[in-house]
Order: sequence, then structure tokens, then C-alpha cells
Amino acid sequence: MTSRPPAADRAGAIWVVAVGVYMLAVFHRSSLAVAGLAATERFDISASQLATFTMLQLLVYALMQIPVGLLVDRFGSRAVLASGAVLLTGAQAGFAFADTYPLALLARLFVGLGDAMTFICVLRLVSTWFAPRRIPVMIQVTGLIGQLGAITAAVPMTWALSNLGWTKSYLVAASLGIVMTAALLLVVHDAPDARNLRGPAMRPAAIRRSLADSWSHPGTRLGFWMHFSTQFSATVLGLLWGFPFLVKGEGLSEHAAGLLLTVMVVAMMAAGPLIGWRITLLPWHRSTLVLSILVAIVAVWTVVLAWPGEAPLPVLVVLVVVTGIGGPASVIGFDLGRTSNPPHRLASATGIINQAGFFASLILVIAIGLILDWRTPGASTDYSPDAFRWAMSFQYLLWAIGLVQIVRYRIKARARLRVDDPDEWAAQSGLI
Repeated sequence: MTSRPPAADRAGAIWVVAVGVYMLAVFHRSSLAVAGLAATERFDISASQLATFTMLQLLVYALMQIPVGLLVDRFGSRAVLASGAVLLTGAQAGFAFADTYPLALLARLFVGLGDAMTFICVLRLVSTWFAPRRIPVMIQVTGLIGQLGAITAAVPMTWALSNLGWTKSYLVAASLGIVMTAALLLVVHDAPDARNLRGPAMRPAAIRRSLADSWSHPGTRLGFWMHFSTQFSATVLGLLWGFPFLVKGEGLSEHAAGLLLTVMVVAMMAAGPLIGWRITLLPWHRSTLVLSILVAIVAVWTVVLAWPGEAPLPVLVVLVVVTGIGGPASVIGFDLGRTSNPPHRLASATGIINQAGFFASLILVIAIGLILDWRTPGASTDYSPDAFRWAMSFQYLLWAIGLVQIVRYRIKARARLRVDDPDEWAAQSGLI
């Protein structure tokens, strides 16, 4: 009987703790989703002001992706991940006690900052500790496990807010960060031969050159637009507008709306490993898979928004399932970045790609809030189904931009592959 090598056990333990920190970050990111209506009452704010919470959080997250990638390349995953966990804990505790709108906004800003410092670190650890053939599946499984954080921010947070109140609910959430930070410091190592891995200091000129080299590769840009196009619908539903849309736009109870958001997360988790396995078997069909999923998302949203009156529950189930699959589909973009860039640019290229979907989500969050206020008389927050149809239809603009860019850079990436690796081009019929 053979035993697992110690390195494999060590890699597994490091991954478990790191993905636990990422799961906690997703929880904190998503914790406002079911508290949106409560927040409008606590802070006496409108829809566009409520959207500002998520807008600010997403803006900070997106803007920090490239700096965080550079920090990981310079200081290692362990140090950056620990810093993010500490920031998240403090920010969520501050949000628990916030009793004014400006203080709550400040707390969500730091939630976004801490959240931004997690996923890139975990991806770097996966790339360091696991064999190349396992990386695509491990990345998808990482996303899958991370989404458990969104589940614990749906039904359980709904219960906690109803039974414990605002402050106690968010303090309990913040306390989890203390445990995860301690586990991270005890277990996680940057590499098999180093607890803390430090890269060379980079001058501004070298940073600009590295980022320019990453961005100039059509594979990086293809990954960017894949992430942009497939992630935002699920992100916006899960972070803020899904709960109000299902309750006020589709007439569901709060309990049913929370369950549907949980179904969406379960769909993400179920689809992730399947997509990872699929691209491991057929790595040169990645953009075709993304395009197929994108078309399915657009089609199901069209059915719901065009439905006369409230859509039936089975149709809404299909909506959240198909929209949820867009989450793991967006992760395919990271695999494009990984195979298009050398190891020393991996974290910064990942940061470039990771900001795409969050910029799209930021735009959509703002647009929905503004359109709801425009279509609702006076200062009322009693948004009608018609107002939600107008607001959710803004997604078509983003989908159209993303679809054009995916097709455009798919052509460019194939041309680049043909020049860089003609043998691989011939073997794979030029597909990517």
C-alpha cells in the first residue's frame, strides 16, 4: 500500500486554508445582497444610493486587481492574502456598527480592498503547488468552493438579519476572519522551499513594460473579454439586485428569492468542475464554449424579460441556473491568461483579466439603480416590475460589446498562435 507523498498533502492543506480565506471574502462581498432592503431602511437611502455600496466595492476591487497582481509578484501570496484577510475582518466589523450612510460607504470600500487581495493570491498558490495538467480543474474547484461563501450570505444571512439584527449579524460574520487569518499564518507557504517568497523589486519602467507585454498579447485580451461578458449578470444578481428583482420585479416571497439565489450559487458550483474538465480535454475550444454559454444567458434573460407579467417559477429557476453558469465560464479567461504569458507575468496578467467582469458589474449596478429611480415616481422605493424590466435590459448593451470583442480577439489569438507555434496550430486546427 502506497501513501501520498508529503508534498501532495502539504499542497492540499495549503489549498484548503487559502480557499477558505477566499470563501470568506466571497461571503463578505455578497453579504449585502440579501440586506439591500434592510439597508435602505437603516440608512434611509434610495436605489441609486444603495447601488453606491456595491458600486464602490466593485470599483475598488476592479482598480486594485493590477496593483495586487504586482504585489503578489513582488511579496508573495502569503503576505498579500493575510493582509486582505485582516482588512476584510476590520471592514465588516466597521459595517456592523455603521449607523450613517458615509460610515457604511467607508466600510464597504475597505471590504472591496480586502476582497481584491484574495483571489489572485489563491490562483498563484494553485499554479505553484499543483501540476500543470491539474491547474484548470483546480482553478474551477477553487471558484466552486469559494462560492460557498455566497451561499452562507444568502439564506443564513437572511435568517440572521431577521433574528439577530444588523449589528450582531455582521459582527458574527467579521469574527470568522480572525480564525481564518490565524490558520493562514500557520499553514500557508508561498512555495515548497520558502514560507515567504519575494520577487525582485520592479522600477516603474519595468512595471509598465510588464503590463504592456501582458496586455498586448491577444490571448490576454481574449481572456479579458471572456471574463467581462459572462460574469456580470450573476455577480450583480448575487451582490445586490437579484433579491429586489425577484421580490418586487417577479413577485416572489423573500424566502423564495433567497432560495433562488442559493440555486444560482449551486449551479455555479456544479458547473465549475465540469467546465474545468472540459477545457482540460479540449483546451483549443475554450472560446467556443464561452460563446455558447453567453448565447444561452442572453436567450434565457430574453424569455424572462419578454414574459407577459410575472415569469413562472420554473422559468426563473432556469434563469438563475443558466446565469450562474456564467460564473465558472468567466474563469476560462484566466486559463487563457495562464497559457498566453510567462510565469513571471502570471499574477499581473491575472489581475488584468480579473478586473474585466467587475468593471462590467460596476457599470450594470450603477445603471440598474439609476434606471429604477428614473422609472419610479418621486422618492419612492416601491419599484414596479416594469421598472425592473427596463433596468435589467441594460445588460444587452454589455453583452453586445463583449460578444464583438470575443470574436475579434479570438481571430487575433488564432493568428498569434499560428505565428508563435505553427506545429500546435496545425495539430489543433487553429482553434483556441
